[in-house]
Amino acid sequence: LCAANAARNELTNVRVCAPDDVPPDVRFAAIWSNPAIRIGKSALHEMLLRWLGRLVPGGEAVLVVHKHLGSDSLQTWLTNRNLPAIRLASSAGYRILRVASAIDAASDGL
Repeated sequence: LCAANAARNELTNVRVCAPDDVPPDVRFAAIWSNPAIRIGKSALHEMLLRWLGRLVPGGEAVLVVHKHLGSDSLQTWLTNRNLPAIRLASSAGYRILRVASAIDAASDGL
């Protein structure tokens, strides 16, 4: 589906692969996601730490999470792990969270 959407939109800079096929040295300037909240808290936290830890300095993630699925507690959890998260918007029970690179947080003394 991702590859088909990229092709349909004539995006040439999209590479689709399974998570374990992403080379360990690949870093991201941006991550846009509606994370799989219902996989369980432990698995969710592991997944977020894995990918958010690959943000480049100055990089950020934008996450869409429903309030009833724990967006507010997730925001606190991220911030407590040196991944500062702020709420950009809220509508119809959904929160849009912007998460800064942990490297940026460390350099800012957070």
